[in-house]
Amino acid sequence: MEMLLNVFVVIFGLSIAVIFVFHKLRVPAIVGFLLTGILAGPHGLGLVDALHEVEIMAEVGVILLLFTIGLELSAEELVRLKKPVFLGGAVQLLATIAVFFGISELFGLTTSQALFVGFLVSLSSTAIVLKLLQESSQIEAPHGRIALSILIFQDLMIVPMMLMVPFLAGQEASLASSLALLGLKAAATLLVVLLLARYVVPTVLLHVVRTRSRELFLLTTLAICLSVAYLTYAVGLSLSLGAFMAGLIISQSEFSLSALEGVIPFRDVFTSLFFISIGMLMDISYFFSHLPLVLLVVAAIIVLKTILAGSAAMVLGYPLRTAILAGLALCQVGEFSFILAKTGLSGGVIGGNAYQLFLAASITTMALTPFAMRFSPAVADRMASWRLLAPLMRRPTAPAPTPEACRDACDHLIIVGYGVGGRNLERTAKAADIRHVIIEMNPDTVRAAQRDGTPIFYGDATQEAVLEHAHIENARVLAVVIPDATATRRIVELAKRMNPSVHVVARTRFVTETDELRRLGANDVVPEEFETAIEIFTRVLCRYMMPRHEIQRLAEDIRSEGYSLLRNERTPASPFSALDRRFADMEVSGVTIQPGSSLDGQTLEETALRREHGLTVVAVGRDGQLEANPDGTFRLQVGDLLYLFGKRADVNAALGIFRPDDATKRSTTA
Repeated sequence: MEMLLNVFVVIFGLSIAVIFVFHKLRVPAIVGFLLTGILAGPHGLGLVDALHEVEIMAEVGVILLLFTIGLELSAEELVRLKKPVFLGGAVQLLATIAVFFGISELFGLTTSQALFVGFLVSLSSTAIVLKLLQESSQIEAPHGRIALSILIFQDLMIVPMMLMVPFLAGQEASLASSLALLGLKAAATLLVVLLLARYVVPTVLLHVVRTRSRELFLLTTLAICLSVAYLTYAVGLSLSLGAFMAGLIISQSEFSLSALEGVIPFRDVFTSLFFISIGMLMDISYFFSHLPLVLLVVAAIIVLKTILAGSAAMVLGYPLRTAILAGLALCQVGEFSFILAKTGLSGGVIGGNAYQLFLAASITTMALTPFAMRFSPAVADRMASWRLLAPLMRRPTAPAPTPEACRDACDHLIIVGYGVGGRNLERTAKAADIRHVIIEMNPDTVRAAQRDGTPIFYGDATQEAVLEHAHIENARVLAVVIPDATATRRIVELAKRMNPSVHVVARTRFVTETDELRRLGANDVVPEEFETAIEIFTRVLCRYMMPRHEIQRLAEDIRSEGYSLLRNERTPASPFSALDRRFADMEVSGVTIQPGSSLDGQTLEETALRREHGLTVVAVGRDGQLEANPDGTFRLQVGDLLYLFGKRADVNAALGIFRPDDATKRSTTA
């Protein structure tokens, strides 16, 4: 225990120093964690010897990362991803294996070794890619969905690859029977998981939530995660795949957000340990002594994997820009390749020298991934202008005939993106009889919408030809409602250049992105973060009885100031702030007149509710109808629901006159 504590003190202390420096230099934290591992590991300063214990903690980090990804998805979303998972994943995996198999054979490796190299390089890092996509809010973007789908397929293929290692090593192994048995186990596990998701977990979570114990809920959430992960591991699948399935199970319940909130702090700590443990594998002396060879291998991996993963995205029907973004996200070697490589080393498929070369090149690709993803939009824009890629840019922009809305369009609305926001906007435009056309990058979404008669076509709105196809030069309004912030900026800039008079409305995720979009030409910017804040403070101020016109004025002030009031901590106090505090104890309560109450048959004036009890009747409910603001001559009867405005204490004190026992007391006294 003392040794383990010492390990964590060293690791976290060194991490704090490295990450702080890297933060000042604007270097991604993942690179800092990898460097921490290199420095602390046995090949660096030798500060940590307990590698096995660190690896166990790191595995927990990967489990929790995949668990949170599952929580943020839903079974319905996963079903919609089936085509990119199985078609896109298969194309990427098989193409990568084939290309690196051929290259390895050219360099004199045996058939078994060449195939094994293909296995190693074909996998990408689930932990790094998903963490970066989450941090940049791009997991909902088209390239984020493609990357997630391909990573899921890769996770499914890890175990079959592991089963093939003895076969590649020349050991006797019944590969067909092993794969068949694995398939049966996987099917049985999937059935168990579906039953848990449908019948067991929601009931268990409901009973746990009713205890109102935060600790019990968190423990139950972690127990479900680890139990399903262990179940999949026990049948021969990966722990991370089981954790992902556990997240999907809980995502079907109404408690998924609470579960996510509780797990995130643990996920961040343990995921950091994972990146540190990867860095500890690096032999820094081997890296520098074989630097030219390592850099050559790194360049080959990044370039070829980007092309092959991007090709898989284009097979799915996505445009070149999305394909490049997805390809650069998947350009590294994955963490499960290290497990596979260790198995191959112990089985004699590869030697120690090849293993060290693989580690050095793979960890370098991981360290370069944050930079590749950061600059991927600029790379995509530059590559789109290359003449060599012109044929790809001229791919058909629609899988079906051009919608009627595009023909001779004038004074129309162009909607970019057909997610939730795009669908709602299209529905509103249709109801208002506004001529409109939609540009969407998901070919399956386009086909489904076209079958319903929606004026939509396939295309990447960051490309000039696509906006020309939508007649941007004649459009009155362009609404950009996509989750990709970089693409949004590019579309706004391009649209304003092509038609300076078009009114551009852009959606963005955060208030801090507003100024840049306005600089590029957006006329209206609607940050999700801002609109959520407006809705929250509106409801809060209504509860504090602030006048509606004052709430509306404050909201309009914030919008007119470009949201600076929302960011300014010194916002001037409202003249109604003192009034808010006086009304803090006021509320509207509903009280029913019961049989035998003295109020039965009296007019409001006769009840003296305002004079004697300080209560005002703002409405009366009777027979399903609501009488708002009744006058003093309104006569009450049994069963009436009175809506009383006043202090809580006054309402509670007056409850007696609504009950029969109070009427009985009055008649006895008389």
